[in-house]
Amino acid sequence: VAGFAAATAHRGIRLLRVPTTTLSQADSGVGVKNGINFMGQKNYLGTFAVPWATLNDFLFLHSQPFSLKRAGLAEVVKVAVVKDAVFFDWLEEHAGALAACRPDILEHAVERSALLHAEHIARGGDAFEMGSSRPLDFGHWAAHYMETMSGYTLGHAEAVSVGMCLDILYSVKKGWLSSRQAERIIAVLKALELPVFHPLLTRRTKDGACEILKGLEAFREHLGGQLTVLMLTGIGKGMDVHEIDAALMEECIREMQAQAASLE
Repeated sequence: VAGFAAATAHRGIRLLRVPTTTLSQADSGVGVKNGINFMGQKNYLGTFAVPWATLNDFLFLHSQPFSLKRAGLAEVVKVAVVKDAVFFDWLEEHAGALAACRPDILEHAVERSALLHAEHIARGGDAFEMGSSRPLDFGHWAAHYMETMSGYTLGHAEAVSVGMCLDILYSVKKGWLSSRQAERIIAVLKALELPVFHPLLTRRTKDGACEILKGLEAFREHLGGQLTVLMLTGIGKGMDVHEIDAALMEECIREMQAQAASLE
């Protein structure tokens, strides 16, 4: 809200961001977007506005409640799997220390994630999202819609973790991503005690349709026309996809549900 106000008052006044959570220090705090949920839609109101500066103070990072501190690592894993295989290897190696939020390990993970996000925005060629697949939004088409479906009781980080798992499995089913690489990513999410399934994925509309798939249409509208989502072809590699096989996506959801049930 503050960012939106700063972007519109007097046609824009300088905004200094001071993000205070793992999620915001690692991701959104270094971005160029301001978004406000409105009329039941995620980020319906907002602007693109480059902050004058962002101050990531680790004193804030370490003062969070433990659950919030760890949950934000979902976006750290995301940027690693779409942008930096070497960083993902590091996350995999230090998953135990990250799960415990060991200060030095947490700080390195957040700093590296923030730099990767900032580098893509500055040098990716489409900072204001006029045509790209927005790789930093990997897994977000489902995540955003789950948040809406939950009445925003489901946190963004948790929703992103589940959304990534769905698109990872879809990438495997399409033959783009090896099952071994998928297993490695899911294992890291589990090690960080992030969710890999949520019952909202199975919810049906009154006419029996899979409700989460409405998130694809919402995502297409948000992009301004053509659906473009990123799917994985490897850790640190992705490709743009413009069509989604709804039946196959539902198959992925059923498989995720069965796997979750087997662990109960």
